Amino acid sequence: MSETSGTPVRRGSLRRVLIAVFSTLSLAAAAATAATLPANASAPTPPSGWSQVFLDDFNGTAGTGVNTANWQYDTGTSYPGGAANWGTGEVETMTSSTNNVALDGSGNLQITPRRDAAGNWTSGRIETKRTDFQPPAGGKLRVESRLQMPNVTGAAAKGYWPAFWALGAPYRGNYQNWPSVGELDIMENVQGLNTEWATMHCGTNPGGPCNETSGIGGNTPCAGSTCQAGFHTYAMEWDRSTSPEEIRFYLDGVNFHTVKANQVDAATWANATNHGYFVILNVAMGGGFPDAFGGGPDSGTVPGHPLVVDYVQVLQSAGGGGGTTPPPTGNRDAYAAIQAESYDGQAGVGTETTTDSGGGQNISSIAHGDYALYKGVNFGSTAARQFYGRVASGAGGSVSGLVEVRLDSRTATPVGSFALGNTGGWQSWRTVPANISSVTGTHDVYLTFTSGQPADFVNVNWFDFGH
Repeated sequence: MSETSGTPVRRGSLRRVLIAVFSTLSLAAAAATAATLPANASAPTPPSGWSQVFLDDFNGTAGTGVNTANWQYDTGTSYPGGAANWGTGEVETMTSSTNNVALDGSGNLQITPRRDAAGNWTSGRIETKRTDFQPPAGGKLRVESRLQMPNVTGAAAKGYWPAFWALGAPYRGNYQNWPSVGELDIMENVQGLNTEWATMHCGTNPGGPCNETSGIGGNTPCAGSTCQAGFHTYAMEWDRSTSPEEIRFYLDGVNFHTVKANQVDAATWANATNHGYFVILNVAMGGGFPDAFGGGPDSGTVPGHPLVVDYVQVLQSAGGGGGTTPPPTGNRDAYAAIQAESYDGQAGVGTETTTDSGGGQNISSIAHGDYALYKGVNFGSTAARQFYGRVASGAGGSVSGLVEVRLDSRTATPVGSFALGNTGGWQSWRTVPANISSVTGTHDVYLTFTSGQPADFVNVNWFDFGH
């Protein structure tokens, strides 16, 4: 393990994730106040130009579980068919019991490791149901939590391994493609040390361009109160507005570790970042990371010290600087294929590698209420009257929906649409035409998706228009 990185082979991943972003000034303000906020502080209001795409303040009755509209429990000692002991050598069994995962009634979540009379450990691990957390083209994403690490140190903390992190969406349901799909460890800690580790995992294992199993990591101590004695704010910003693209890690608003796209080859970076992420909170006991710092748990380890989470928030900014949406520039040709994954903004959609002719990516996991935005589409002076979408669907037999085209606002009346049901599979592609109202000039184009069911119903590879 390198001296600046943390984790060995990690746990698994899901398919939708979420991310948030603050301005530098807002981060500095957060740094000045983080240590003095009460234990049940509300998530800060997003700065101007940023939107909140996910929030859980963990408000609720003491002793109840998490909101299962936001989170799902990982239970047992592995994902179905995945590596044993979550791929890390940790020794606990994860449960959905409120003995291990519960609200405290004061606006916090507690994930508490327990040991029974026979010496067996249980703990908790939850991950967001959404796997689509990623920045838009030219924009930013920020994933943030205010939390207190388990308040235990010294010999009593041997084996403790709390973490707040994210996994690349393609891992969910596969469980064999780590680390190529990416992992972003926003907060990790072991053995009750006053140290926060942040790491990006990517490439191949062992070794490879990302130094696996250690990853590309950095660490820093908590200032003021220790990481264990008080609440601190831990965040990751994924910034597509810079060149090269970069991922930054923050403790109480201070950027202490940055990974830039040019630190690895282009294929490695693309494989780790060409999709959404999902967010995970857990407390492991034992495993490769604690082993590197003395091992455990052992008979001297004291159970019952929770990871206390005040909130988890994901923010997003559009491209164009500071979250301000620029006017259409006419830089997209309406009559050439517009790749669906080249959106300038979105809600609810993910991306994945496509098997369609020409390769590349498609947008995926699309359901009722989702949308994708494409700025500055130039239709010229001769009216377009046709829309063509390259689409696929593996939805169930009773699930279908509309692919709609709207101009300049996602709440505008559609200028055209087509209905889609199952095409034979999520990579079974067909080009579907639709008539649209006459369109000239330059517009922001919204693809919106409407269905009578909540299930995913369509993937889109590309679209264009015709006269």
